[in-house]
Amino acid sequence: MPSSRTGRPPVQRAARPAPPRIAGENPLRRLRTRARKAWDRPLTAYYLILGGSMLITVLGLVMVYSASQITALQLSLPGSFFFRKQFLAALIGGALLFAASRMPVKLHRALAYPILAAAVFSMALVQVPGIGMSVNGNRNWISLGGSFQIQPSEFGKLALVLWGADLIARKQEKRLLTQWKHMLVPLVPVAFLLLGLIMLGGDMGTAIILTAILFGLLWLAGAPTRLFAGVLSVAGLIGVILIKTSPNRMARLACIGATEPKAGAADCWQAVHGIYALASGGIFGSGLGASVEKWGQLPEAHTDFIFAITGEELGLAGTLSVLALFAALGYAGIRVAGRTEDPFVRYAAGGVTTWLIAQAVINIGAVLGLLPIAGVPLPLFSYGGSALLPTMFAVGLLIAFARDEPGARAALAMRQPCFGRKRAGGSRAERVPRRWNTMRRRASAARPSGER
Repeated sequence: MPSSRTGRPPVQRAARPAPPRIAGENPLRRLRTRARKAWDRPLTAYYLILGGSMLITVLGLVMVYSASQITALQLSLPGSFFFRKQFLAALIGGALLFAASRMPVKLHRALAYPILAAAVFSMALVQVPGIGMSVNGNRNWISLGGSFQIQPSEFGKLALVLWGADLIARKQEKRLLTQWKHMLVPLVPVAFLLLGLIMLGGDMGTAIILTAILFGLLWLAGAPTRLFAGVLSVAGLIGVILIKTSPNRMARLACIGATEPKAGAADCWQAVHGIYALASGGIFGSGLGASVEKWGQLPEAHTDFIFAITGEELGLAGTLSVLALFAALGYAGIRVAGRTEDPFVRYAAGGVTTWLIAQAVINIGAVLGLLPIAGVPLPLFSYGGSALLPTMFAVGLLIAFARDEPGARAALAMRQPCFGRKRAGGSRAERVPRRWNTMRRRASAARPSGER
């Protein structure tokens, strides 16, 4: 037997037997089993939320730059004007996302009431003459000086999620949710207060998203069918009245499924040219920056209808990629809400997921001509810092909740780098990086007994 350079006999390691393979096993079934095991890993939700949100944001920055150049030049502004503002908002939003992902759950709950009070106060300031300003017929903005504006109603979504989740969690801990009055009060009155402040400015699109968040919280809290149906009926009746009394909203409703611009009150120019942009994109699109509709044909190309420009420049492949990213984000949010034992985490994760997915469905449905144009941006994708900042903070909440799962917490602790860190106490050998200790233990175990 050949000896090693040190004179010791080489260590004979037994080869690991290969796992038995069942004869005639279906490869598709084997692939499905592996995929199921991958989906069941503790860090799946964490990576889906983090990776999906980052990819949507980065792709949104690229499309904002492409779709907003012509609009900026028409306004005698630099071609990268809107992109620079969106990039600055993304940097601030990234800091908010990181901060929210590192906050403990107790701090999130402590922030619920201050954020709600600030949102109500700022939304009331919008109606003060000289402070609030109108954009596209909606008075929901506050000017910060220069070209910077803020829309407080966007922060109202985050306020309702955090405050509503904290309220329902505390009532569940006291076992009060079995009574319908504790189920509704004060959640529904406060939500209606926010809705009233939003509707004073005429922004029905944001009001619809806020209503979806309210229904999501009630559904997660286990509201009875009769109670749920009652609140839904009241909200639907109010919505019908608001639509019937507004010629603009009736015109938008008449443009569902339109294929040609109509004359008169129901001018479907924007809806029809959104369909034209999607139809001309084909499978792989006309190329990044090669859109025709953004040259003045399609209004709001970089905001509410950026999905249409994405379809024109990146084609069906690009739009399906965006849909897949939102689907992954929604799945991860539902998974976090379903696996936690903390009531606040369940309600907050469910509220954030309802917010993101409902807003994405309404925006994309309007671009496809399946829903009326509601004037809501595509989350993390469309231009608008007021929408991007609270949305990224909400994504940070989901990341924090995904990190807080017991299995995910243990997996992340094992993957933390240990090089250069000293462990508390112990000798020098115990302060060696963990990976080197592992290799040393393996080498010691392989030596014959009696050797040092």
